[in-house]
Amino acid sequence: MTLAIIAITPGGAALARRLQEEAEGAELWLPEKLRSEEPASYFDRPLSVLMPELFARVDGLVCIMAAGIVVRLLAPQLRGKQHDPAVVVVDEAGRFAISLLSGHLGGANELAREVADILGGQAVITTATDVNHLPAWDTVARRLDLKVEPVERLKLLNGLLLQAGRIVLADPQRLVSDAFVAVPGVEVTRSFAAALQSRAEGLVFVTSRHLPHLDRRKNLLVLRPRCYAVGVGCNRGTDADEIETAVRDEMEKAFLSPGSISCLASIDAKQDEGGLLDAAARFGVSLKFFSKEQLNVVAVPSKPSEYALQAVGAGGVCEPAAILAAKGGRLLVKKKKNGNVTVAVAEINA
Repeated sequence: MTLAIIAITPGGAALARRLQEEAEGAELWLPEKLRSEEPASYFDRPLSVLMPELFARVDGLVCIMAAGIVVRLLAPQLRGKQHDPAVVVVDEAGRFAISLLSGHLGGANELAREVADILGGQAVITTATDVNHLPAWDTVARRLDLKVEPVERLKLLNGLLLQAGRIVLADPQRLVSDAFVAVPGVEVTRSFAAALQSRAEGLVFVTSRHLPHLDRRKNLLVLRPRCYAVGVGCNRGTDADEIETAVRDEMEKAFLSPGSISCLASIDAKQDEGGLLDAAARFGVSLKFFSKEQLNVVAVPSKPSEYALQAVGAGGVCEPAAILAAKGGRLLVKKKKNGNVTVAVAEINA
């Protein structure tokens, strides 16, 4: 988690330094008027400029100041629980660490507890599942790095947990079952068919498979393990729209969910390819690059491409890149050409 700690008073600055000492790699932001010989990022810009900038680029933001200040400054920046970072507000005395925003998916509840432990204060958690000592679907998903689809159904499924409503959890690999097996109302099965036939109030599937008719089941939440590495080759100047569409099309044809992509991969000659960089950002995943020497020693099913050899010095890009990014994992989708894009998908070795 990339973390920024910001304080605006001398007392708050002292607390902020204590937190930074315990949080490896955390940024410390203090106003210019508090400059000292101790290292920090000092600012003379208005908070109304700095706070939105930090909010847009960090995973967690700890604000040692009044909650009202934070609410007023960040309210215009809110995009949704799947996008917003964790925000924790701490009073100047360090007595309370308040989970203000993105308690579950963003990890603010966990961050508030960690801050409170360091400062010897009290974490203030207001999410209903937590105060009722129940696991929430999005909390467990975040802990296990599972993607939630669609996020809008969390309200229904977490609400059913609170009501002890009947939920059938289909989890063939038992990735999340242990967290919910003792929760009243939750039934665990390995069978998707049994879940669909159950007539339960809520359904939760843990799967990396593409579900074409997901929208038809308004009570179905899907948790996606990030288990696919997608190799991508493209002509110079190919835009993000075409790359994203090609990846989605080829994965869905193979009944693999784009929501389970862990990373995109390509040749290092594409490190400045804007469309590829933007496509990875849209999927919310990292990009891995490999040299032509690395790619050329990987055994792949497709014949070497003369065009690729002349263009980038590698006999192929998408298949060997996918396999390398998947740590030698099995190739599930062989090279597919889709317009200016080639796509291959490999399953990541655990």
